[in-house]
Amino acid sequence: MTSEHAAPQPERRPQERTFHGDTVQDPYEWLRDKEDPAVIAHLEAENAYADARTAHLAGLRETLVGEFVGHTQETDLSVPVRRGDWWYITRTTEGQDYPAFTRIPDAADVPRGPGGVPQIAPGELLPGEQVILDAQAEAQGHEFFSLGGLRPSPRHDLLAYAVDVAGDERFALIVKDLATGEILDDAVTGIGYGLAFSTDQEWLFYARVDDAWRQHQIWRHRIGSSAQEDVLVIEESDERFTIGFETSRDRSTLVIQAGSTTTSEGWLLDLADPTSAPVPAGGRRAGVEYALEHAGDHLLVVHNDGHEGFVLATAPLEDPAAWTTILAAAEGERFESVDAFAAAAVLELRSGGLASVRVIPRAGAAAGTAGTAGTASAEPWDVAAAWDISHGGELDSVWLVENPNWDQTAVRYQLTSLLTPATVAEAGFATGERTVLRVTPVPHYDPELYVEKRLWATAEDGTRIPLSVAMRREVEADGTNPGYLYGYGSYEVSIDPSFVATRLSLLDRGVVLAIAHVRGGGEMGRAWYEQGKLQAKRSTFSDFVAAGRHLVDAGWVAPDRLSAEGRSAGGLLMGAAANLAPETFRAIIAGVPFVDALTTILDPSLPLTVGEWEEWGDPLHDPEVYAYMKSYTPYENVRAVEYPAIFASTSLNDTRVFFVEPAKWIARLRETVTSDQSERPIVFRCEMVAGHGGRSGRYAKWDQRADELAWLLDQIGATELI
Repeated sequence: MTSEHAAPQPERRPQERTFHGDTVQDPYEWLRDKEDPAVIAHLEAENAYADARTAHLAGLRETLVGEFVGHTQETDLSVPVRRGDWWYITRTTEGQDYPAFTRIPDAADVPRGPGGVPQIAPGELLPGEQVILDAQAEAQGHEFFSLGGLRPSPRHDLLAYAVDVAGDERFALIVKDLATGEILDDAVTGIGYGLAFSTDQEWLFYARVDDAWRQHQIWRHRIGSSAQEDVLVIEESDERFTIGFETSRDRSTLVIQAGSTTTSEGWLLDLADPTSAPVPAGGRRAGVEYALEHAGDHLLVVHNDGHEGFVLATAPLEDPAAWTTILAAAEGERFESVDAFAAAAVLELRSGGLASVRVIPRAGAAAGTAGTAGTASAEPWDVAAAWDISHGGELDSVWLVENPNWDQTAVRYQLTSLLTPATVAEAGFATGERTVLRVTPVPHYDPELYVEKRLWATAEDGTRIPLSVAMRREVEADGTNPGYLYGYGSYEVSIDPSFVATRLSLLDRGVVLAIAHVRGGGEMGRAWYEQGKLQAKRSTFSDFVAAGRHLVDAGWVAPDRLSAEGRSAGGLLMGAAANLAPETFRAIIAGVPFVDALTTILDPSLPLTVGEWEEWGDPLHDPEVYAYMKSYTPYENVRAVEYPAIFASTSLNDTRVFFVEPAKWIARLRETVTSDQSERPIVFRCEMVAGHGGRSGRYAKWDQRADELAWLLDQIGATELI
């Protein structure tokens, strides 16, 4: 490599931190200050180096983008969703990064398809169809654009939406008159997630974040007034908790919930009396988590008080803390949430390692498919008539999609797997009959060319770790194939097998694609999460290594051709796995990686830190937690051995994981590892105008993904189609 392409190595500036009698030298902490011109210059040098090290892949990047586009119906639309007397639609158009949001009246002359849903052709507006928001036009002049909410008013004559043009997930609130197109209000800025109208449409509720980007306040804004006149509705003072809200399905109530990792609290606010105070609904008890659902004349509650897998309970509106169990999760199940309708309650749960949906009719309603046994029952829900939505595939995931109407006679859901494109369907409450509304079109895709399966690895403590795996049908377990293993493993987040069109570019090059469902995630229930957090966190990393080794030992992947990827907390997993077993992986993509976790969790002024203490432990006050985290944090544990090739990416405006974490990590890797970095490069990209999700706009995202995958395919010798 010529000197002009030498890897950037930032200056070492002496800086110490001392906790619990332990002093650590951190010569790269100065990179945290993005107002420092030297920091920006270093990031730009890193981007230039990444360009130079990947210049030979320009043709492959172009080919991959062509494949991504070729597997996408660029001019397309969503399944229409009925709200009141309107059907709302999202449309995409070839050549445009952002969608248009439209609606059409629920009139008798609208052509109908399955389920009575309007039958609409991509790219053709029906007579009377109205564009309520053109995101492509809104994004003009902005390098980054993201919508943080989109909410029609109760009378459907106003639209409230939230816009972020920096990537820092702090939004500007805009209210638009849908009859005239006039912007009625843009006074409120710097808000978080969530929008709700009062019944009379005079008020909007929104959330604010504090300096640590903790959503901590709910505010009320009178439309058309100054933001200085806004009223604080409720504030969450405990730094472990965040607060948010939803509108009940019958649109009568604002359901407010605060939560930490282990504890919840709820309130109800009458939207017909928007200036009233929130009414407590369930209280706060340490270690008790619950989610409230307004069910008309009572509440439904999913909670874990006395049951690890959670239970579904009812509570009267006048005494919302008086929970009566309807159904308890069976062994191996985990109840996650419930949606209430006039005709049924619908549970989202995990069962057998997969996402599932269970329908519980109201007492006296006709039963659907006979099904799952429960424990106790309580009026008005007929637990004995409960039934599950299932399509029978080994890796099928089923979860609810938008179901906004109280009076629905069917529930809408999505079915997917690694090889099943997103399929939107509905199931009738009374009959259980399934109706497919739409299968996402995937041009140039033949599912018969591929196979998917569930494999099981054995962790170092004997626990069986599930893997979801897909490959071309002709691929054999002969020990020669390239492989790709994805993982996350934190916050009880489940990485369910789902169809991602860009993965076809891996499969079509003979790559064996796998997701490791490691502990710390929620795939196998609450115990699975508990076994991978706090002082058990290292099991997340060893599970992932075990999954990779299983792919090799079983012959599915060649020992020198296994790659891995994780993002955010999954990026922590990548760094920890690389330290733990660098010989296992040939190349790693670490996206917005949380690789300097100890430094972050020691600083309560940083975004999310205090709330994270229930996930990772509190190293600031507990020396045992400090020592345990220091033993696995990637930045602290880079070793002088041969490492995989590393591709790290971040964004300058990311609020969740600061850009400094991968910047420091890459600097330490380059100065420490013994790898031949001409053969196993360590590259780092920083998007200078973006956030946690990277670039905005679908074409920019495809370019970014092609950059990552071209590098990875080159490293594992899989650049050619099979």
